[in-house]
Amino acid sequence: MGRKYAIRDQEKFYFVTFTVIHWMDIFIREEYRNIFIDSLKYCQKEKGLQVGAWCLMTSHAHLIIGTSGTMKLEDIIRDFKSYTSRHIRKAIENNPQESRKQWLMNAMVKAGIAKSNNRDFQFWQQHNHPIEMNSNEIIDSKLEYIHQNPVAAGFVDEPRDWTYSSARDYGEEKGLIELVFLD
Repeated sequence: MGRKYAIRDQEKFYFVTFTVIHWMDIFIREEYRNIFIDSLKYCQKEKGLQVGAWCLMTSHAHLIIGTSGTMKLEDIIRDFKSYTSRHIRKAIENNPQESRKQWLMNAMVKAGIAKSNNRDFQFWQQHNHPIEMNSNEIIDSKLEYIHQNPVAAGFVDEPRDWTYSSARDYGEEKGLIELVFLD
């Protein structure tokens, strides 16, 4: 059975969303954001991940990503999500300031037990809903959506003011992640 959302062409860029189970606000802590960002950078350097745009919110991330051909995009996504879920879980477990530790761990274990393809916990929701960037209209629409996300959430007034986004790269500033520009 085919799925509506799938990565069909390895030479294209895709809009994807990675969402924490139950939309839990994990990325309110710098330590967890750094794991996400460092893993993106590693995948760029070692796995051929190309990032066209990104925005890390408190419970999810939107990205436009592709691959240089070193690895299949779905393999990079699998490895990225696996690594970040294990390391963020470990960071939560070892964080003495994490007041939500028991609640977060219980939710991840419960979600993991409920899905047969997990071992003992789940951090990310299963699906990424990749949308192929096959026209300028789609690219423009998704770039706008990604960069307006923190504005729509009320976190900032201007997209470039959100540190955890590529919006500043599309302006005159340098952001946290090296980009392959789509425009």
